[in-house]
Amino acid sequence: MRGGLRLRLTLLSTALLSLVGALMLALAYLLVGRVVAALPRFPPGTPVQIDGRITDAAAFSDQVVRQGRETVLLVGSIAFPLLVVAGAMVSWVLIGRTLRPLSVLTSAARGLSEASLDRRIQLPGPRDEVAELADTFDDMLGRLQAAFDAERRFVANASHELRTPLSVIRTEVDVTLADPHVDAEDLRRMADVVREATDRADRLLTSLLFLARTQGSGISERRDVDLAALVEPALRAVAGERAERRVTVAVDARPAPVSGDPALLERVVGNLVENAVRHNVVGGELAVSTAVEGDRAVVRVRSGGAEIDPATVSQLFEPFRQGDRARTGHRGSGLGLSIVRAVVAAHDGTVTAAPVPGGGLAVRVELPVRG
Repeated sequence: MRGGLRLRLTLLSTALLSLVGALMLALAYLLVGRVVAALPRFPPGTPVQIDGRITDAAAFSDQVVRQGRETVLLVGSIAFPLLVVAGAMVSWVLIGRTLRPLSVLTSAARGLSEASLDRRIQLPGPRDEVAELADTFDDMLGRLQAAFDAERRFVANASHELRTPLSVIRTEVDVTLADPHVDAEDLRRMADVVREATDRADRLLTSLLFLARTQGSGISERRDVDLAALVEPALRAVAGERAERRVTVAVDARPAPVSGDPALLERVVGNLVENAVRHNVVGGELAVSTAVEGDRAVVRVRSGGAEIDPATVSQLFEPFRQGDRARTGHRGSGLGLSIVRAVVAAHDGTVTAAPVPGGGLAVRVELPVRG
């Protein structure tokens, strides 16, 4: 491909050079006649002596013009081919040097694999268009490496989380079957443990499928939705946990109309409220508000909880992150905020989070207001 491009560019530059050379030769041919014609002339019939020979002045002028043009054609017939050949050779060399960085890019792309994404071209030389292309390629490699690393962490964490309930089920079954004096009470206890582990695995799989569907297919339908109307159902869904942890709630639900998938937007508000309750302290506070600010509909969820390092806030939106814990605990799947980020991105919105002084987290979701 590089040789073909080099050849095509060389032929193109040689053709342009030939065209310019031909135009210059034609211009010189015309100028010789014009220059001679512009010289002072003797009156017609005036005899002039040239090399001891008497001739008419007008005939001599015509002869000078003719000889000048013949000289231009003779010299041009020799110089023109030399010019074309020299131009083609110089073009071939210069274009080859110009295209050399592209061969570096091609070699780097051919040598790429999942295990070599840490390589960078870092092309030296002047910062021209080719260098900009190389820098863009390096940036793309960085994004690919980050995506592959995130995928590996996701698979590892998902495998761990799915293995945990299965290990619990197998352990309970093995211990119960190994006891020769097992009774109905032991079987009920085993059944409760197995059911709880099964429910946990089911919640995890449901969250994984929901996250994959949101990231893969995006929004399936768009309808008018008021985010304020989603707050009360989200609070009712965690009423039991709120009462158990004695979390006090403050709600300021002002109209916040948007256009989007109602089920996905309901999951956003529900996940934010659920996350705020589950990671709150006993006797903590929870504040939920919705409003319109400019052309954005805003949802704010502020909760108490453990102190969070500002440098690790962005990690909370990664799968299987729960505060300082890298994997899920007994309750929750660790995918709540990951689902929120995916759904908000699918609706052309943004989600940000910041630690609350003294402990807790404040999450802000912005979505375009319904037009």
